[in-house]
Order: sequence, then structure tokens, then C-alpha cells
Amino acid sequence: MTSTFVTNLAILVLAGFVGYAVISKVPNTLHTPLMSGTNAIHGIVVLGGILVLGLSHDLSALNKAILVLAIIFGTINVIGGFLVTDRMLEMFKTKPAPKQSDEEAGS
Repeated sequence: MTSTFVTNLAILVLAGFVGYAVISKVPNTLHTPLMSGTNAIHGIVVLGGILVLGLSHDLSALNKAILVLAIIFGTINVIGGFLVTDRMLEMFKTKPAPKQSDEEAGS
């Protein structure tokens, strides 16, 4: 193993711990806006992956396959995140009062 690989692996592990520590401290009321923001950022990351796939001609078949898989998972994450956010925001909408029938109104 090279020292660059070990350094990158250490950064990845530390970023995971820091991310977990930060996210676990977020109150429930801020979860929906935070999720919307991260979905927007992840959408930009997916767009970057598509650009790299389209503009890089010197990628090996394995690198292209990994990149396509990453784009697919990223797209699933973005779509699922927006669906969950929309569903959570539906909970905060006021529901219309049920209409009374003529018999109930006359009594």
C-alpha cells in the first residue's frame, strides 16, 4: 500500500466520523431543509459524474463501469431524497375541513 492510499483512506474514515457526529446533532425540525440542501448538492455531483463520463476518453472499461454505477446510485439518492422531502412537507400542510352535508347543517 502506498502512503497516498493510506492518507486518502484515513481522510475518508475521519470524514465519516465527523459526518456522523454532525448529523446526529441535527434536531428533527431541521431535518427536511437539510435534506433538501444535500439533495441539491448531490444533484450537482451527479451532473459532474455525467460530464466526466462524457468528456473523458482515456478511462478504462472498469473506471467507466464504476462511474456509471456511481451515477445510478447518486440519481437514486437524489430522487428518493426529494420524494421523502416532499412527503415530509405534506405533513405540515393544513388539511381542509370536511364539508357538512345538508342534513347535518339543518339539524
